[in-house]
Amino acid sequence: MNAGVNSIEIVALADSVLLPLAERATGLSVKAMRRKIDDGIWIQGREYDKGPDGHIYISISGYISWVRSGRASKSGKPASG
Repeated sequence: MNAGVNSIEIVALADSVLLPLAERATGLSVKAMRRKIDDGIWIQGREYDKGPDGHIYISISGYISWVRSGRASKSGKPASG
């Protein structure tokens, strides 16, 4: 089978993945995820962790919980809209 423009890539994810793979899985840019971490919207041990190598690992289950919760700020209040 030839890989082309219309091909679909299926990847089985581990729960914790590096930012570039999390970007592909979630649709959020690496910059957006870093901003959520820096702004305190995502909490270490919940939506992300730092590995012993210093890399940031995004928790896919933490991300899904965050999306479902509607938490859009440090206060935990849902986004207005």
